[in-house]
Amino acid sequence: MIKNLVSIFLIVLFSSNSQAQVPWKSLYNGKNLAGWVKRNGNAEYKLTNDAIIGVSQLNTPNTFLCTEETYGDFVLELEVKVEPRLNSGIQIRSLSDPNDNNGRVRGYQIEIDPGNRAWSGGIYDEARTGWLYPLSINPKGQKAFKTGQWNKYHIEAIGPHLKTWINGIPCADVWDNQTARGFIALQVHQVKQKEQNGLTVQWRNIRIATENLKDAVWKEGDTIQEVSYLQNQLTEREKKLGWKLLWDGKTTAGWKLANAANFPKDGWAIQDGVLKVLGSKKDSLRKGGDIETVEEFGNFELELDFQLTTGGNSGVKYFVVDDPKKRPGTGAGPEFQILDDKVHPDAKEGVNGNRTTASLYDLITSENLSEGSTEKRMNPPGKWNKMRIVSKDGHVEHWLNNLKMVEYDRYSQIFRNLVAESKYNTYPNFAQAASGHILFQDHGDEVHFRSIKIREL
Repeated sequence: MIKNLVSIFLIVLFSSNSQAQVPWKSLYNGKNLAGWVKRNGNAEYKLTNDAIIGVSQLNTPNTFLCTEETYGDFVLELEVKVEPRLNSGIQIRSLSDPNDNNGRVRGYQIEIDPGNRAWSGGIYDEARTGWLYPLSINPKGQKAFKTGQWNKYHIEAIGPHLKTWINGIPCADVWDNQTARGFIALQVHQVKQKEQNGLTVQWRNIRIATENLKDAVWKEGDTIQEVSYLQNQLTEREKKLGWKLLWDGKTTAGWKLANAANFPKDGWAIQDGVLKVLGSKKDSLRKGGDIETVEEFGNFELELDFQLTTGGNSGVKYFVVDDPKKRPGTGAGPEFQILDDKVHPDAKEGVNGNRTTASLYDLITSENLSEGSTEKRMNPPGKWNKMRIVSKDGHVEHWLNNLKMVEYDRYSQIFRNLVAESKYNTYPNFAQAASGHILFQDHGDEVHFRSIKIREL
């Protein structure tokens, strides 16, 4: 407790000294909404001398009060107060195109979440790719927001790097280059229950800095997990932590046909930084077979982006051991299933959905362990999803879009019992090897991969 108080004190002390040189600009004049425009919904915005108050309204979509001016690199500070049953957010670098979904506001949203989930300060990609940084990966950040009180948000957007703090506590740290410039907006979230009608969210002391940003940024903040969506590249922090690209984004170096020495001539393609499995059901000659890493891994953390096509089926296997008795292009190992759950019939096979996306295929059904629900928050075919596999001394985790989906011990009796009742019961010592290859499956459907990286633990 004392350590946290000292940390917050140092942040405030440092910022008060350095920020004296920052040319801050107020975004609210205390009189009217000059410089702002309302978009999408019909929720009301009331004004006081020092605050803008958003009022929830039934039967209207999300409402956004947007700055007319757009901003690229900046530091934004403001205070927020919200009633417990109302969700809200602060849009940054956001867009609204009349020719795109009737001007639906889309872009980065800094969450205001007074509920039990406590994801305030997390980063959500409104009307685009969903959660970029859920606060379930930052338990300390979940405690930063104080419901029913004024909370100070500090938001940094410098190049592709987005960082947030609430009340001096680091909440989110994201690298993403989808949008370099856009407006700022204050959201009143849509409500569906009568008791939520007329709830308020308030913003005050809204100020922005676009110059002398080196004096406005907070130097502390590398204590929380960083999440990067940069394509086929590593951040400096990732390099320091031992991450390396498992695929260079350009060649087949480091990869080969499973259970063979060469890379397949057909069935796979590299295009614009994307490794593609080519759909081959109509032309079996195009099927190249499964590919795997040349190198083997034991304790590791693997992360990558994948994108399905409609009805697609694939998977990422690990602890795969080559067997000269088996045919090239195939390999066995525990599998992170990748599937279009809504269309592909395999989603209804197996037991209780243990062949759906993020499941340990045919063994353990995936569920949203981070939120305690069955909602996966998976992006549909045509959009990218982030997956992560963590393996340490037998303990294995599957993550989908930064939410934990599966957790198990591959050396446990429980796991061996599951194997005995599965399609793998004829595989000797299934998933028991100390190390093995990482394999990408060619199931005959077009599936895309990128940003494949790993670090050994």
